[in-house]
Amino acid sequence: MGGNRIEFFYDLSSPWTYIAFHNLAGVMERTDASVRLRPILVGGVFNAVNPSVYAAREAADNPKFKHSWRVMKDWAALAGIEINFPSAFHPAKSINAMRMACTLQGDQQALAMFTRAAFESYFGAQENLDDADVLVAVANSVGLDGEAMRAESQTDAVKARLRANTDEVIARGGYGSPTIFVDTTKMYFGNDQLPLVEFALNRSPA
Repeated sequence: MGGNRIEFFYDLSSPWTYIAFHNLAGVMERTDASVRLRPILVGGVFNAVNPSVYAAREAADNPKFKHSWRVMKDWAALAGIEINFPSAFHPAKSINAMRMACTLQGDQQALAMFTRAAFESYFGAQENLDDADVLVAVANSVGLDGEAMRAESQTDAVKARLRANTDEVIARGGYGSPTIFVDTTKMYFGNDQLPLVEFALNRSPA
């Protein structure tokens, strides 16, 4: 197999995406497939194609929403990761984080390192995902140049890259984070559908 058969469109503000990102490593190991990480701004996706998510968040007594939060904790425990959620910074603005992630899109190994560390910062340590100083420290903690990333993240090229990624996932039918594609055309959504991602990888030729 091999090759970048998986595309993972994601926003760092999503707890379900953190769980999926963690669990995706096992899928890749078992299938010998590799992934291309694609940072997006999930708020832009919601505004375009899934605005009902905002109403669901505001309905505190929504039984489906309350149950999903409990199940999320179970998924995190099953994955062996810590999710302290929601924090004082929920719902998080993620534009600074996703722009900084976009500076690394050409270096997928570095992007994976930053992504993992940023998830742990927000969902583990409950740090502010939108604070540029926090993001610089996160990048530095895994050996990256956080100050250089901060500067580059404010360039027109990086801003355009984030918009392009977001527009692309919308055009391809995505409606949230994470949106996962196998072999370009097979779309799956969320941590719960990772078994289907693995099934698709095992039954489809690379």
